[in-house]
Amino acid sequence: MKLEYSTIKDEDFFILTDFNCQPSQVLLHQKGLYKIVWCRDNAASVLVDGYQMNIERDQVIFCTPLNIMEVPLGTTGIISFVFNKEFFCIQTHDEQVSCNGFLFFGSAQPQLVTLSEKEKEHFSMLLYFFEEDFSIKDQLQGEMLRSLLKRLLILSTRTVKKDLPQPEISNAQMDLIRQYNLLVEKYFREKHQVKDYADLLFKSPKTLSNLFHKYGNNTPLMVIHQRILLEAKRLLLYADKTTEEIAFDLGYKDAGHFSKFFKKNEGVSPSLFKKNKMTSKK
Repeated sequence: MKLEYSTIKDEDFFILTDFNCQPSQVLLHQKGLYKIVWCRDNAASVLVDGYQMNIERDQVIFCTPLNIMEVPLGTTGIISFVFNKEFFCIQTHDEQVSCNGFLFFGSAQPQLVTLSEKEKEHFSMLLYFFEEDFSIKDQLQGEMLRSLLKRLLILSTRTVKKDLPQPEISNAQMDLIRQYNLLVEKYFREKHQVKDYADLLFKSPKTLSNLFHKYGNNTPLMVIHQRILLEAKRLLLYADKTTEEIAFDLGYKDAGHFSKFFKKNEGVSPSLFKKNKMTSKK
């Protein structure tokens, strides 16, 4: 199944698919796409950045254009919302949906949302309207689909906030966390210390540490380390680069320092990590 809206003039497109046909599989290798995958009818196993993720029924995963995702052909029971920034730019529309640095680019791993029965009903209702609007070809179709996508993103953001260790965290505190996450996304290759980001936010490292303690299990330093590790693993698996080149790309002047950091966090050296992953794919 693959329902598509696109315009040549704006180069925007939005697709509703189950990734269970060859044309939709092509989307998984296309750059610049956001992917929201909902396991509607049953659990599914997918690959994200080279790692297997088992998504349970009624869970939704949010992947950015940076995430390399693989959904095996023949996977059933999922619905995916796929769009590019020309259709809906999460940065431009952040004031409307507040998902940038939260649902997307909020951590090294894609955000995973578990729907309650009521939230599942809301998603099902939105899916019904999405399918209805794909059947109406007029000048308002794009705006109708964008409006529905906004509702889906707002509902998902509310669902995640509800499940925080301290759900009463204020909007100002939430915005500070999102700003920190986005700064890490922007500067992780060159800034490796919490103080670097605290200075950019005009806050103390201790203030950030206390705030992240309310938000979840990750510390500000863990956010930086996880983002560096994610990029390192992507480059090891998908780029034709040496360990030394990857170390330089990630801001390490000494490849040995990078290898030590990688082994401390992953338990194996970068070269052994790549070898093990390549062997497991055969």
